[in-house]
Amino acid sequence: MSLFTPAIREKTKLRLALTGVSGSGKTLSSLFIAYGMTGDWTKVAVIDTEHGRAKMYAERSDLGVGQFLHAALQPPYSPERYKDYVKEAAKLVGPDGVVIIDSFSHAWSNEGGVLDIKEQIAARPGKNSYTAWNEAGKEQNALVNSILSVDCHTIATMRSKMDYMLEEDEKGKKVPRKVGLAPIQRDDTEYEFDIVLNLERSHKAFASKDTTFLDQYGAVITVELGQALKAWLDQGVEPARCEVCGKLITPTPTKTIADIAEGTQKNMGQLACFACYKEWKKANEPAAAISG
Repeated sequence: MSLFTPAIREKTKLRLALTGVSGSGKTLSSLFIAYGMTGDWTKVAVIDTEHGRAKMYAERSDLGVGQFLHAALQPPYSPERYKDYVKEAAKLVGPDGVVIIDSFSHAWSNEGGVLDIKEQIAARPGKNSYTAWNEAGKEQNALVNSILSVDCHTIATMRSKMDYMLEEDEKGKKVPRKVGLAPIQRDDTEYEFDIVLNLERSHKAFASKDTTFLDQYGAVITVELGQALKAWLDQGVEPARCEVCGKLITPTPTKTIADIAEGTQKNMGQLACFACYKEWKKANEPAAAISG
């Protein structure tokens, strides 16, 4: 009997990491994706290492955020405590729910995290900084495996190391801009997730790793992204893609993906993103308008 069989894509859980600098929108973006996945705020649980900051988004009618489940994870940020919190959260939200770990960086470089554990091991008789990595690495691996094996969807945010670069503003003046570098976690952590989205200060997300349909994604995250991910992960439903440039159709501040798809199909005779529609409109005035 052969060890190999024909590969069939199966229903799977979301395993997503969001990275970004301070103020890039990691928490709110996670909440939007989670609600898009569930359609039910009671099935969204946030493990908050950011001093309760996630609660500032709860029951915000201006943002469209409801009352989600919340637990503040205080130091020490040990792997065992993370595992306990994730296990409890997964039990509460159920198989179709989403657990948000905000942030996973604390498990690496904050009090009680893996780097702390490594230093404690290195201080033991007969140990040193090099040999301590063997034991500390096992702690890290067990933590990641535990988080990614729970029977629910998982989103982990990670802080990015920050730096500044000079760029010209609209007046030609050099101004500093905050940019994100590598996430604050072990170097290979991103490999463990199926999707890694990097958030810029503009709140736009770009995929640095993807196994779904987000290879050309570059937009502000909305609830609709969660809905599209849910459909793809559950049934293999492909999201709307522009027939002109091939990129995903993303919403504008006033138009949903469905609105844009319907409008461009009607006016252009094909599905198009809003950017391609505007180019088409310039060349084909007058046209039935859809505005964003």
